[in-house]
Amino acid sequence: MAKQDNIASVLAFEKKLVPSDGYMYGTSWDNRNEASPLCLQEKSVRGTISNRLKAAIKGDPAKLNAEVEKANLQTVDTCSLGPDQDTLTLHFTLKVLGGIHQPSACNNAAFKQSYGKAAKTYVESQGFTELARRYALNIANGRFLWRNRVGAEAVEVVVNVLNKGSEQQWTFDGTQYSTRHFDVDDTQINSLAARIANVLASDDDFLILDIVCHAKVGRAQEVYPSEELVLDKGKGEKSKILYSYDEDRKAAMHSQKLGNALRTIDTWYPDYDNIEESAGPIAVEPYGAVTNLGKAYRTPKDKQDFYTFFDNWARGETLPRIEDEHYVMAVLVRGGVFGQSDK
Repeated sequence: MAKQDNIASVLAFEKKLVPSDGYMYGTSWDNRNEASPLCLQEKSVRGTISNRLKAAIKGDPAKLNAEVEKANLQTVDTCSLGPDQDTLTLHFTLKVLGGIHQPSACNNAAFKQSYGKAAKTYVESQGFTELARRYALNIANGRFLWRNRVGAEAVEVVVNVLNKGSEQQWTFDGTQYSTRHFDVDDTQINSLAARIANVLASDDDFLILDIVCHAKVGRAQEVYPSEELVLDKGKGEKSKILYSYDEDRKAAMHSQKLGNALRTIDTWYPDYDNIEESAGPIAVEPYGAVTNLGKAYRTPKDKQDFYTFFDNWARGETLPRIEDEHYVMAVLVRGGVFGQSDK
């Protein structure tokens, strides 16, 4: 049981993987280095009633006919490639930061010292090699395309190091790398992972990556920018609002969505090997939350959540598996506020 004098009620870590927003362009695969921004368009459509009906309506044909006669009018944002375009280009930058050894805020010197010792031990023994390899794979396989990756005939990811004096470039065929597992030994992946790992293990170094992804999705096909969260949809004019970044309504993806894809590396949660329960790799989160499935895969009851591991590990205890340490460090790379009440 932790001593009360070793509790940090103020504890925060800055994120170490910092993506920009992703900007979307349309082009043709044979001329993919020349692209033009994609802009959002509005569509007004007349849909049909397709929601579940009350029992009284389902049992009465006249009421059912009256219900389905009602027009389901919607105005939505959409985004599509042009009639002469078959390729989506997504462009963003990623900054990788060092300094995981030190919290950005900590009000307990004893805790800060014990955490620093645990972090140093991890870096010396593991060097962020495993985490960096998984981040590199999620860049190479184009996971950050999300729905745009489904059904893509070809995916090419070009990564450039922008740090002056240490430039480097990699080109990946995204279709050659799985999004379901990380058991890959690849020279280019290892090279990119080494650059990421060196920075994550450093005290204050940084790496800036420029990432351009081309996905051949089909001529004039619809593509999918981020959707804005509208809390009062009932009062709005549109039922779907997509993300854009200037007055011309140029399409983009949220940096948060790109970051979620990059940190989808958690294959260490208990249900991963259970075919019926597994969601595949999930994003690194303190409780293993997957919102679209409405499930938390790491619960305090099972003692598999971040706080159970972190509170013990940061105070000098050894975790049962090295995979648990990988998970803890991945959450710290994600960043967040992790203070513990001293009451």
